[in-house]
Formats: sequence, structure tokens, C-alpha cells
Amino acid sequence: MTIPIYQVDAFTDKLFGGNPAAICPLTEWLPDEMMQKIAVENNLAETAFFVKNKTGYKLRWFTPEYEIDLCGHATLATAHIIFTELGYTADTLEFETVKAGTLTVAKQGDKYLMDFPSRPPQPASLPDGLIEALGGKQPVEVLKSRDYFLVYESEYDIRNTAPDFSLLSKIDTLGVIITAPGIEADFVSRFFAPSAGIPEDPVTGSAHCNLIPYWAEKLGKNELRAYQLSARKGELWCEHKGDRALMAGKAVTFLKGEIYI
Repeated sequence: MTIPIYQVDAFTDKLFGGNPAAICPLTEWLPDEMMQKIAVENNLAETAFFVKNKTGYKLRWFTPEYEIDLCGHATLATAHIIFTELGYTADTLEFETVKAGTLTVAKQGDKYLMDFPSRPPQPASLPDGLIEALGGKQPVEVLKSRDYFLVYESEYDIRNTAPDFSLLSKIDTLGVIITAPGIEADFVSRFFAPSAGIPEDPVTGSAHCNLIPYWAEKLGKNELRAYQLSARKGELWCEHKGDRALMAGKAVTFLKGEIYI
């Protein structure tokens, strides 16, 4: 059996920037164990699998450790492949997902606009060991949605954070978001998920489901520009729209080939 595979750098217009994701179009779902093994073999933060249905596509995402509930960069990467490689001619496509509902992606010039659920973080208590795992600097706010969400004073705090991933992997959460006001953008962030096999994710769409409503309220504006300050860096154009978080980004194809099973 052969399975097509593509690799796309998402949230960037330059190769080797943004966040790489693998994408596998399927005619029907493979066994979960097989999809997990493919994700492990790819050794990327996410491998997306999709199957065409009557109205659009069904979509699932796997980290090297397990299937995840929502992934932004792999959704953007999947849309990019459907639009550029698979002959899709409409302006908007829909993805049906198990845990995140229906997600839409619209092609707008050289960007892809994703419509995701908003997940405003709520005040939370610091778990033991989290500050130590992040280098010891105290945040100005601690919140949580799916992930812990720590707010710092400045972009320099975000850039200078040097996590201890061994300690961070012991925190009982999928991931940890750190964020602050930006210098050239409205806000900046980084995202760590060592327990999911992703020490630092280069650009994280799902984290922006938390970041967009938070910063829209803090800054008193619904349209925002964001940078994720990983080594590869990513750029997002964001909009807070009630219970939805809209984010747009660019993408570039790195490779296409076949998996032999």
C-alpha cells in the first residue's frame, strides 16, 4: 500500500520557517495504531490525516505521542495542500473534526483564514514546579484553558525564557503558553508541550484560540497581529469574533512523496 505524503511549513512564506507539518490524504481511515506509527516515523509536531466526505473533509491530527484535539498549523498546512495540489477550486473548505467541531478555511490571496473555536483562558493556580521549569521568573498572570497560560511583562521575558523540558514534562497539562505584549506585533508567545513529544512548538494555532480572546480584551481591539517567537518564528493575522477565533497565515510546500506500507 502507498500513501501520499506532503510536508508544509505553515505560518510562513519562507522554507524552513514557521511550523512544519506532514499531511497524508486517505481514501478511508487507517487503523489508529498505524496513523500513530506514521506520526512517530515523521517525527514532526503534527501529522494530519484527512478523508474526503460529501460536504468537505474529515480531519485528524497526531503528535508523536498521541492524537490531539485541535491543531492549527497542521490544519492550515492541510488546506494549503488541498488548494494547491488536489485541484480544489472553491474559495472555502470545511473540515469535520471529532473534538473541535467544524473548522472552515478560506483562501484569501496568499493567506489562509481559519475559523476556530475561541477558548478564553480562566484564572488558575500555579501548579508546583511550573515556574522552576520555566527558569524562575514570576508571571504577572496565571490562567488556563486546555493549556496553562502565563502572562509576562515584556517580549524580552518571552525571548529569554529557557525551559527545563524534563521538569516541564511533569506538569499535568498538554502544553504551556507564555505570552506578553509585542514590540512589532500586538502580542508575542511561545508554546511548550514536552509531554506530547513537542519540547517547543514553532507556531501553534490552537494556542491562539486562547491568545486571541485574551489579548483582544486586554488591548481593546479585535484585529491583532502576532508573532510566535520560536527559532523558526511564525506570523499570524488574528481577529476576535465572539465565540470564534480567526487566524490567517501563509504556507509553503517543502516536499511531496509516498509512504510504503
